[in-house]
Amino acid sequence: MLISKRHDPISVGKVAWFECIATIDDVVHGAEWYYIGCRQCHTKAIKGPTTLMCKKCGKHEIDAVPQYHSKLSVYDHKDQAVFVLLGHAGEELTGKKAAELVDSYYKVNNIEEEAHIVPVPQALLSTIGQTRKFVVKVSTYNLTGKAQSLTVTKVLPFEEEEHEVNIAAQAGEAPDNGTEDQAEESVKRGADVIEGEEPKRSKLG
Repeated sequence: MLISKRHDPISVGKVAWFECIATIDDVVHGAEWYYIGCRQCHTKAIKGPTTLMCKKCGKHEIDAVPQYHSKLSVYDHKDQAVFVLLGHAGEELTGKKAAELVDSYYKVNNIEEEAHIVPVPQALLSTIGQTRKFVVKVSTYNLTGKAQSLTVTKVLPFEEEEHEVNIAAQAGEAPDNGTEDQAEESVKRGADVIEGEEPKRSKLG
C-alpha cells in the first residue's frame, strides 16, 4: 500500500501506525461486521450465567453495546489488502454508530429475538468505491502472524491533491529499505482479531 506518512512507532511491543490511501473494493462477506462489547472500554463482552461481563474492567455486569468489527477488501495502485475496521474507525467511515445500525435493523424488521444476527448494513455497503485515508496499526504479530488482515484505528478524509503529490514524490525517490518495505509487505499479513462467540444483539440502555 502507499505509505503517505509514517507515525513514530511505540517501542513497547514494537507497534507502529501508518497512514495509507486505499479504495474500498468490497465488504468481506461470511464474517460478522460487529461484536458486543463493553461500552466503557470496548473489550468483547463475556457471557455469564445471567449477565454480560467484562474481563478488562473486572465487572460482572456491564452495559454492552454493538461495536464495529468489519472486514474491508481494499486496494491501491500497487496492492490489495484486507482491513479490519474497529470501534470509532467504523463510525468515522459510515457516520453512524454500530449500535445505531443494529437497533435500527431490529426496529425496521420488528425483530425481538436477541440471538438474531444482523446482516451487513447499507451504511457499510455504500462505502464500496470510496477512496479514503486509513491509519493502520502494524505490530510484530502483523508481520509474523497467519491472519490476512491489518487493523484500522482511524479513517480520515481523502484529499486528491495530496494523493497526487505523494505518488509523484514516491516515483522520484528510491525506496527506503527496512521499515517501509516491511509495512508494504505487511498488507498480506495478520491483524488483531477479536475472538469469541458470534455477535448477538445486546440490550441497549
